[in-house]
Amino acid sequence: MKKYILGLFALTVVMSCVSQQERALKSADKNFILKAANENFAKKKWKNALALYDRLTNLVAGTDDFPNVGFNTAYANYYDKNYKLAGHQFKNFAVSFPKDPRAEEAAYMSALCYYEGSMDYNLDQSSTELAINELQDFLNNYPTSERSKNINTLIDELSYKLEFKAYENARQYFKMGDYKSANVALENVLDDFPSTKLRPKIYDFIMKSRYELAIKSVYDLKDERIESALSFTKQVEKELPNTEYSKTALDLRQKLEKEKKNFAVVKKETEARIAVLTDRQKKEAAKLAEKAKTEQQLKDQVSAEKKAMQIQRDSAALQTPPPAATFKIQR
Repeated sequence: MKKYILGLFALTVVMSCVSQQERALKSADKNFILKAANENFAKKKWKNALALYDRLTNLVAGTDDFPNVGFNTAYANYYDKNYKLAGHQFKNFAVSFPKDPRAEEAAYMSALCYYEGSMDYNLDQSSTELAINELQDFLNNYPTSERSKNINTLIDELSYKLEFKAYENARQYFKMGDYKSANVALENVLDDFPSTKLRPKIYDFIMKSRYELAIKSVYDLKDERIESALSFTKQVEKELPNTEYSKTALDLRQKLEKEKKNFAVVKKETEARIAVLTDRQKKEAAKLAEKAKTEQQLKDQVSAEKKAMQIQRDSAALQTPPPAATFKIQR
């Protein structure tokens, strides 16, 4: 019997609440709707509160209740995880009511909403960049605020997300075996984020990328790439001493030194073969030139003999008198 009474009481309460919400949604009484909306807000029934605050927007416009409705609406959206909308509403409140005691809180909550709306690192990061700008704006506008104390922490967290995305994108080139692109992309991360906490890992992948480029390099670029890789291993050992990265650097440097010696032998043998081939080509070229010279001399000789014979014929023709004239006797 006791359970029955409790159940009936609970049902009555629920029916009463539902009835009040429905009546408020259908009512044109501003005060009744506002009372119901504020009760829902106090009970953390965000969706019910938002449904009623939405009805109140036009009803309270120009009244003293307008700022409260706007402020509570922004908070209800925030708690309902509608961060983008809440951020816009908080920002609008801070701009519209700069003298309101809650203006600073609204500006802070606006920045916090943008922070909450930042996407995961593997997604588009335009929301993260926007959030950093909004947080920085709050710092600029309220530098002495108590709320500013954790803003730098939030900015650092968001900045790290951008760093990590850039790092992961660069690391994908390494995974695909595109070591040249990986090296460039990783160096760009260091240029864009000089204070990054990922520097040791970035150094590690730059070092490995240069090593792979050196080992798998084409002949003409091998010397240069070996020296570049060796130089970077020394930099890692200097900047990250007594770490796993310096140990890797030492291991790769030993392999690179061995590769350098082996390549020096190959290079010497190759240069010797090239020298022999070049000498052979020069001799062949000299033979061909001599042959061409001889052929030209023969041609010149034949041409000269032809010219001499022609001159002789022309001279004989000039010295021979024309035949005597013959006259026919007319009959």
